[in-house]
Amino acid sequence: MLNITRVNHIGIRVSDFDSAIAFYAKLGFEYLVGPVGPEPVAIVEHPCGININFILNADSSEKGNILMDVPVKHAGYTHMALEVEDMVVLVSELNEKSIAITEGPVTHPAGQSVFIRDQDMNVVEFYASTNG
Repeated sequence: MLNITRVNHIGIRVSDFDSAIAFYAKLGFEYLVGPVGPEPVAIVEHPCGININFILNADSSEKGNILMDVPVKHAGYTHMALEVEDMVVLVSELNEKSIAITEGPVTHPAGQSVFIRDQDMNVVEFYASTNG
């Protein structure tokens, strides 16, 4: 078994540096560095330790999400799920920040989820466990 200890970061391809930084700042992510490297990449981090690398080379003329919004389903990562303590508080905060909930709350056997879309239509799920 490989000695994997945690997720190091999540990579999200985005079309615009400023709008990506601004949107994820509303979710509590703080800008660390970038753009750097040949792609280029900008890095943000949430106080809980989740790190996101924005790959800043998406085609800005394409609107929609090729993995989620077309009839033919392509292989690939469809979303990230961020765990929260309280769904009621989360929904209130999203509403206060004018972040539209695109689906949910959805009730699961062990919790609830709501889904949002970022500035490039990437899906972010928030999950709250009902098991403590």
